[in-house]
Amino acid sequence: MGDNGLLGTLRELRRLLDRDLFPLVVGDTAADRGALRELTGQLDDYLIPRLGAIDAPLLAVVGGSTGAGKSTLVNSLVGADVCEPGVLRPTTLAPTLVTSPADREWFLTRHVLPGLPRVTGSGRGEPGTLRIVTVPGLPPGLALLDAPDIDSVVAANRELAAQLLAAADLWLFTTTAARYADEVPWSFLRSARERSTALAVILSRVPPEALGVVDKDLTRLLTDNGLGGTRLFEVPELVLPQENARLPRQAVQPIVGWLTAIAADARSRAEVVRQTLSGALDSLATRVPALAAAVDRQYTVAEELRAMARSAYAAGLTSFDDGMLDGSLLRGEVLARWQDFIGTGDLMRSLETRVGRLRDRLVALFTGRPAPENELRVALESGVEALIRASADGAAERLLESWSSHPAGRALLEGQGVAAAGRLGRASADLPARAETAVREWQGYVLDLVRKEGADKRTTARLTSFGVNGAGLLLMLAVFASTGGLTGIEVGIAGGTSVLSQKLLEAVFGDQAVRTLTIKARSDLRARVVILLGQEAARFTGLIDAVQPPEGVASELRATARAVRDHLREAPGGVPRFGLPPGPAPGSRGLVSGTGDAAGVRGEDEGTPVTRDRDVRRPSGTGRPDGGEAGGA
Repeated sequence: MGDNGLLGTLRELRRLLDRDLFPLVVGDTAADRGALRELTGQLDDYLIPRLGAIDAPLLAVVGGSTGAGKSTLVNSLVGADVCEPGVLRPTTLAPTLVTSPADREWFLTRHVLPGLPRVTGSGRGEPGTLRIVTVPGLPPGLALLDAPDIDSVVAANRELAAQLLAAADLWLFTTTAARYADEVPWSFLRSARERSTALAVILSRVPPEALGVVDKDLTRLLTDNGLGGTRLFEVPELVLPQENARLPRQAVQPIVGWLTAIAADARSRAEVVRQTLSGALDSLATRVPALAAAVDRQYTVAEELRAMARSAYAAGLTSFDDGMLDGSLLRGEVLARWQDFIGTGDLMRSLETRVGRLRDRLVALFTGRPAPENELRVALESGVEALIRASADGAAERLLESWSSHPAGRALLEGQGVAAAGRLGRASADLPARAETAVREWQGYVLDLVRKEGADKRTTARLTSFGVNGAGLLLMLAVFASTGGLTGIEVGIAGGTSVLSQKLLEAVFGDQAVRTLTIKARSDLRARVVILLGQEAARFTGLIDAVQPPEGVASELRATARAVRDHLREAPGGVPRFGLPPGPAPGSRGLVSGTGDAAGVRGEDEGTPVTRDRDVRRPSGTGRPDGGEAGGA
C-alpha cells in the first residue's frame, strides 16, 4: 500500500494534528483536547502501524475496572506469573505485554505504542514504560497486554488505559459481578460499539449462586447498549490458596481455547483485524469533522478577541482625535511659549487691526531671538507625545478589562502571569521613545510641506520674511485649531493662537493653500499615531497569533477526512463488518502449548460467527442478582 493511498492519507492527517489545535478556551475545550489526544494516539499506536503491517501479530488488551482481576487473568491465560496481582490499588503501574519469542522483536521495535519506552526482565516496570515479557510456550500471532485500571485514582493510569485500549486489535474487557453495571466501564464499551472494535467481555468473580443470572443481565445490558452478540465469558468466584495465585485451568479454559483458535488461524486473526480496523477508519468520518468544527470555534473566538483589540484601540485613536481638535494642546506650556514667541498677551484685541505689525515683530523674533521658537516647538512636541501616551494607556486599560471578562481572553492573560498581564494594562515601556521619534518625523514632514508650498517666487518672498521654521510652527499650531474643551480665558487665548496662526499663514500662502496644508499635516500626524497604536495593540493580538492554529487547518482536516473515505476501498479486504471468530474446534490445543483440549463458550453455537447485527440467543434477565437496576449502563 503506497504512501499516496490510505496509509499516506492517514500520515497526512497525523501531520495536521501534530500541533495544539485548541489553545483558546471556548466551549468544552477540555473535551476537544481530549478528542485530539485520543485520535493522534490511535493513529500513532494503531492505525498507521497496523495498515503498514497488516499481517503483524494481533494485540489483545486486557482492560477493565479496579479489582477486576486483570493481572490474575493474564497470568492464568498464559500459564505463567508474568504480571503481579495484589490487593493494593492501583496494582498495574506499568502495562505488561506478553508475547511469544517469535513476535518479541515486533513489539520491542515500537511498531505499536511508539511513545512508550520498552523494558524487559523481571520486576513491575516503571510508570510510563511498556514491559515486554516473553513466554516460550505462547504461540505466535497473538500477544496479551495487561492494562492499568480504567477507573484508577491515578489520572495518568486512566489516560494510559484508554490509550492502550485504542491501540488494541481486540479488547478483552474484564468486569466483575459486583461492578458490571458501573458507568465507567460502559463508557468504554459504548466507545467500542461506536468504533466497531472487536470485543469480548469477561465477567469475573461471579458467585456460584449467581452463575447464569448475572450473565443474563449483562447480556441484556449489552443488547440495550447496541452490543448485542458480544462474546461473553464467565469466570466464577474462587478461593485461591494465596493472593497472587493463578486461577485453575478449567475456570479460564473457554477463554484460552477461544484465543488459541484465533492465534492459530490466520483467517481468524485477519477477521479480528478487519473488524477493528474498519471500525476505527469509519470513525474518522465523524471524529475528524468534529475536530474541524472545534477548530472553527477557535477561529471564531480568536476573531472575537481581535475585534475587542480593534475596538479598544479605535477608541484610543478617537481619544487622540478629540485631543488634537479640542484645543487642549494649546493650553499650559504651549500657551506660555506662544506668548513668548509672539511677544504680546493682547492677541485677541490685536488680531484684526495689527496682523501686519505682529508679522513684522515675528520677523524680528525669527531673525534675532531663536530661543522662543525652539521652546515653542519643544512644548508642542511634548504635548503631542503626552496625548499619544494617554490615548495608548486608555486603550490598553479598556482592552485588558474586555479580555479579562472573556473566558478565552482571561485564560490568555493568566498564561502570561500576573506581572506581565499588569504591564499589558498600560502603554508599553518604549512607547515614549517611539512617540518622540514619530512626532519629530512629523515636524520634519510639516517643514517639507512649507518648503514645497513656498517654492514659487511670490510665495518665496513672503515666506522669507517668516522663515521656513517659523511658518512650519504656525502650520503645526493650525493643526490644533479647534477650541472645544477649553473654558474661560483659555478659550480666548487658544482661539486667538490658532486663528492668528491661520491668519499669518494665509498672508503667506493664501487661504485655500492653508486649508490644504492643515489637512495634510493633520492627516499625516494621525497616520503616524495609527501605526503607534497598532504596535501597541499587537502586544495583545500577538498572544493570539502565537497560539492560534494556522488558517486553513479546519478545511484541510475536512478534506483529509473525505480522502480517507475515498480510500477506504484500499483497506485490506475492503471495509466489511465482521463478527468475532467462533470458539475452537474440539481437540484443539490451548493458548500455551500443552494445556490440553479447549472447551467452547457455554450457550454458544460452535462454528457460527457471532455478528453485531443480531442479538445473542440468550434469555433476557429481569434485573441484577441483588435486585438493583443497572443504572450505570
